[in-house]
Formats: sequence, structure tokens, C-alpha cells
Amino acid sequence: EVRLVESGGGLVQAGGSLKLSCKCSGFIFDEYALGWFRQGPGEEREGLSCLSSDDRAAYYRDFVKGRFTISADNDNNTFYLQMNDLKPEDTSIYYCAILGPSDEDLHWSLNQYDFDYWGQGTRVTVSS
Repeated sequence: EVRLVESGGGLVQAGGSLKLSCKCSGFIFDEYALGWFRQGPGEEREGLSCLSSDDRAAYYRDFVKGRFTISADNDNNTFYLQMNDLKPEDTSIYYCAILGPSDEDLHWSLNQYDFDYWGQGTRVTVSS
């Protein structure tokens, strides 16, 4: 059974930092692209960052570049999103997700519809 369990959300003041974790099990970690998304109330789920499945290159949305960093610990099947200089507009539910190897030409994405499995979400609140 594939499981993704997020942790690390919480309340932080503007300018502060949080590190989200996504503990994974039930699949071959190295074969999947690893992504972080967020979804605010009444909004579409938006991709933030992704580590590619082939070479673990990191991809980011422009609005998080320089503030957020994605990383992975292959020994512990866990990946992370370090978030710095948080802003009130970063307040959202954050989700981790994985994209499997069924499409051999798709090694990374920031499109939610490409991803196969999701975590339960963790709430991040940034106060002004």
C-alpha cells in the first residue's frame, strides 16, 4: 500500500520558516518524481516544486523560487520542502504527491493531474 504522510505544518509569523516532510512507503522511492502542492479555500491545487524521477533535478514555480527548497533523503524515503521568508499569502493546505513511471517520457511535472498518489495535507498559516 502506498502511503505519504506529511508533517511540519503550523503557524508562523511572516518572514519565518517551516520545513515540511513527506514520509513515504509502499513504492520504489527512486522511481517516482516527488512534488509539493498547495490549495487554498476555493482555489485550484497549484504545484510548487518537483524533484524529477530521473536525475532528481529540482523545478519550482516562479513565485517560490529563492524562498522554497525541495530535497529528498533516499535512505529514509522522505522528501522535504524548506520554506523561508514566508508570507501571509503562503497560507494554505500543503500536499506532497508522487508521480510514477508509467509514462517513460514524463519525469517531472507541476500539474496536479499528472500525480498518482497524495498525502493527506498539512496546514500552514502565516500571520502578518
